Amino acid sequence: MKAEDVRRDKDAESLLKWANEQNPGPWAAHSETVARAAAEIAVHCGLDVEKAYAMGLLHDIGRYEGVRDLHHVVAGYELMQNKGFHDCAHICLTHSFPIKDIGAYSGKNFDCTQAELDFLKKSLADAEYDEYDSLIQLCDSICLPQGVCLMDVRLLNVVRRYGFNDFTLKKWDALFALKAYFDKRCACNIYDLFHDEIREISFS
Repeated sequence: MKAEDVRRDKDAESLLKWANEQNPGPWAAHSETVARAAAEIAVHCGLDVEKAYAMGLLHDIGRYEGVRDLHHVVAGYELMQNKGFHDCAHICLTHSFPIKDIGAYSGKNFDCTQAELDFLKKSLADAEYDEYDSLIQLCDSICLPQGVCLMDVRLLNVVRRYGFNDFTLKKWDALFALKAYFDKRCACNIYDLFHDEIREISFS
């Protein structure tokens, strides 16, 4: 999705509203938090703020289909591709995979067809990640529906719901490395950008 398209038509906001009407849930509020955090970090490291915001809003858009697990990644990709929003389609595929292996997915069910699994494996293997992939992966890992929180809090929240797998600690290391990268890019600890909010959400 081009940044100017978002500014003109508010496509991302409209799509998220529509998707939440199809499958209401806290995932939509989480997406709004991710978008807000991505935009704020983008401001401080010279990335396209509108693009970061749109990608944050739409990274989980595949949940419009209902209560699904890994399949939401493919569903979001297909929806965004069909609408011509190719950058956001890419983010739908990559946001859960700081490690390019479907085994790193933090969910209970690989509720995809074999064809979908094959497509996802190949797509991740071929994907070239850029700073927007990394930014949304980071923000996904510091955002609850209620607001921005410490990464530790978000990661433990996920583990309490879905448990550990063989990739959990490697994935955590990759996510903390992304935080260190954006700390350097922003020339500050990114937590400082959300200090009061993090304090309230993480310790409430």
